[in-house]
Amino acid sequence: MSTVEERLQHINETIRLACERSGRNPEEVTVIAVTKSVGPGRAKEVLDAGLVDLGENRKEGLDEKQPVLGDAARWHFIGSLQSRKVKDVVNRIDMLHSLDRASLAEEIRKRAVRPLDCFVQVNVSGEQSKSGLAPEETEPFIRALAGNDKIRIAGLMTMAPNTDDEQQIRESFRGLRELRDRIADLGLPHAPCTELSMGMSNDFGIAVEEGATFVRIGTAIVGYESGEKR
Repeated sequence: MSTVEERLQHINETIRLACERSGRNPEEVTVIAVTKSVGPGRAKEVLDAGLVDLGENRKEGLDEKQPVLGDAARWHFIGSLQSRKVKDVVNRIDMLHSLDRASLAEEIRKRAVRPLDCFVQVNVSGEQSKSGLAPEETEPFIRALAGNDKIRIAGLMTMAPNTDDEQQIRESFRGLRELRDRIADLGLPHAPCTELSMGMSNDFGIAVEEGATFVRIGTAIVGYESGEKR
């Protein structure tokens, strides 16, 4: 069985080759190890392998790991965040990848003690099973956040369509990149919108080729805990 360090080396090599194909610098890409399905011990293995960006999708995951790992990690919240849980999460994370509604933004404004870097979640594929704003809703939503002094729009996030069609996946990522570029060109002070959070274990190579600056990778890095289904 491969170790976390070995799996991470493979991930980094895949990213290097994807950057080579697309004329990018691998240093532009930040890998987030999604540790939501493993315990603190496995998450510490990720840190020991030199990767400091960890992703959780539930408050309970932060509760379990932060007391053990402390400030050694940079914490990303990648799941849907209920407004009623904002108070328990917002001041414990470095980046939120799932801002998708005005009520959530307002709760962050009320609860955050400092400005929070956020990604606006966009449903590029239009699948009903996915959360996020429609592409045409994204710019008006971001403009409306201008008065919210606790939110900084770092970029956009999406999830690829649930398909094996590589071209469809690529078009979804490309659509997000083009939308990001249009919003970045607006020069909004509260929304530099330079980043793209897209790509997971099965499609991060394509995402990198299409401009991802953050990729969210779970089992391809952390594997499975013993006793867990494979």
